[in-house]
Amino acid sequence: MNNVAIFWLQLFTSVFVCAIVAVWYVWPSLTKLPRNSAPIPLIFVHVFRYVGMTLLVTGMVDPRLPRDFLNNAAYGDLIAAALALASIFALRSNWRVAVPLVWVFNTWGFVDLLNGVRGVLQLNIPSFNLGTIWYIYTFYAPVVIASHLMIFLILVKSRSWNN
Repeated sequence: MNNVAIFWLQLFTSVFVCAIVAVWYVWPSLTKLPRNSAPIPLIFVHVFRYVGMTLLVTGMVDPRLPRDFLNNAAYGDLIAAALALASIFALRSNWRVAVPLVWVFNTWGFVDLLNGVRGVLQLNIPSFNLGTIWYIYTFYAPVVIASHLMIFLILVKSRSWNN
């Protein structure tokens, strides 16, 4: 099996496993929490997106990867991490802007993720030497996807959510 096939096998397996964990364990636990508490564990997943800055460290990834792709991925993730942390503080402090800030964070983070997926597909990223960044794409990204979707679900159900 070649690198590209292994990459996609690992990625889709991670998405499948994350979906099972989310549906069987995470979501039922979240529904028991108040609206402003429920998204916090999911948002904490995104605080670590600053790790994407590793893409800009010399020697960590294939030097043939386009600089625009690396910059967009790294800085998009850094902004998502900062917005995630701000959202957590806002929710815990019951600020009026907490829920709108979570909308901003989650929308930014999800669009950034979709932009990254576009780049992965256009550039055939698994054909490059990714070093340890491989694990971000095949393990961490599926967790990020699952948490984004659950956060959107909480936000959409926000008015009917138990407070």
